[in-house]
Amino acid sequence: MLGHFITGVTIVTAIHADEPVGFTCQSFGALSMDPPLVLLCPSKASASWPKAAASGRFGVNVLANNQIELCRRFAVSGGDKFADVTWTAAKLSGAPKLAGTVSWLECEIVTVHEAGDHWIVVARVLDLATVTDQQPLTFFRGTLAGFSSHEPPESPRVLATPASSNSNG
Repeated sequence: MLGHFITGVTIVTAIHADEPVGFTCQSFGALSMDPPLVLLCPSKASASWPKAAASGRFGVNVLANNQIELCRRFAVSGGDKFADVTWTAAKLSGAPKLAGTVSWLECEIVTVHEAGDHWIVVARVLDLATVTDQQPLTFFRGTLAGFSSHEPPESPRVLATPASSNSNG
């Protein structure tokens, strides 16, 4: 049932021991506008999250609909996830900003809460940018897919009731 809620897909990145680290995370969302806060929920089984958390700051890369393979690469443990991946360093944390993403945020950890088999991480947004006008990658019922927008159907017109038929007179 929980998989019936569509989410965007992100890759969380950081620098740990002078090396880039990252992992795919679809449990991400806006929390507050004032101050600007976000939350994410990495798995306690993640090998990458403790390394990212150790730096205190991280990046959130919102994936575009053409980045399914990148999403899959960062969803598994081990290996050099950053091999042949184009990225630049964020100005405050050095966290990798992945090329071709929809948008990017640089964040600083405010607090971390234990919640079942995940952590709830609240972070302050330090910087953000829209990178491309691509549509986002989404996750729904265990499937990665592109997002497509459409115009809502025209709503039916409400017929005006003539004043003479008003029973309140």
